[in-house]
Amino acid sequence: MKRTLILSLGLLLNLVTVRATEFEIKNADEFSKIVSTNAELKKLGSGMKFVEGPVWVSREGGYLIFSNIPDEELKKWSAKDGLTTFRTNNHGINGNCLDRQGRLLSCVHEARRVSLTEKDGTVRTVVDQFEGKKFNSPNDVVVKSDGTIWFTDPDYGLGKKTREVEGNYVYRLDPKAKKISVVEKDLAEPNGLCFSPDEKRLYIADSGKPHLIRVYDVQKDGALSNDRVFCVIDKGVPDGIRCDAEGRVFSSAEDGVQIFNSKGELIGKILVPEPPANLCFGGDDGKTLFITARTSLYAIPVLVKGAK
Repeated sequence: MKRTLILSLGLLLNLVTVRATEFEIKNADEFSKIVSTNAELKKLGSGMKFVEGPVWVSREGGYLIFSNIPDEELKKWSAKDGLTTFRTNNHGINGNCLDRQGRLLSCVHEARRVSLTEKDGTVRTVVDQFEGKKFNSPNDVVVKSDGTIWFTDPDYGLGKKTREVEGNYVYRLDPKAKKISVVEKDLAEPNGLCFSPDEKRLYIADSGKPHLIRVYDVQKDGALSNDRVFCVIDKGVPDGIRCDAEGRVFSSAEDGVQIFNSKGELIGKILVPEPPANLCFGGDDGKTLFITARTSLYAIPVLVKGAK
């Protein structure tokens, strides 16, 4: 089932260059709880090279930070100022998130590390090696409520650099204990990751040939168990993923944002003009879905908030 909405005359007069919003709906009852089919997908900025890693920062009136990887810059968007540059010379930052103190954590492709930006703007390395070996190219990162940092390390950004770690692993860093461990070794290209709202499950996108999202049970000691396939992405590959507060999983895909219930069943899709790479929840009420898609940043109002 598809529903196409016509852009208002006012938007056309304002030269908003996004096409009419389209949805592909598999479960109408469930989809209606997530996003209104009257909602409009808006393009907030364009002209970038490849955008990734959006994260909403609630302080200072609220703003979005995201990566423009080829230009080695972090971009900033706010309702007040629109699209601006937050920081440059970032060595190919990809995924971003906030830690429990509201500080920016970033996966730095070219420098092969995870960095932290203090609130005064100071940037420092959190971790850049495992057992004395440099990472491949950290890609995406999340923080659990206990402060542990979980990140993926595929080889997408490795280029001609020498590989030091044998595989493409998923790591857990305990900053208090200063201990880093591998929690998953068997994915082709581990990419986006997110916790369920109760943090009892961890979802990891595998952007390699399987084109699927796997889910694991999280043990009290941080180990993962009961590995199984959660869902398969039917168009393109999963990249950035997020859970909403009700436990649904939102995944970027070639055709847009695909939304699954907690059983891995497809509820529907928000179709996007450019293939999305990542997404996050934000806005004043937490009910805006921001989407980084190739050269542009998009947003659409939704009826749900992201998992905390």
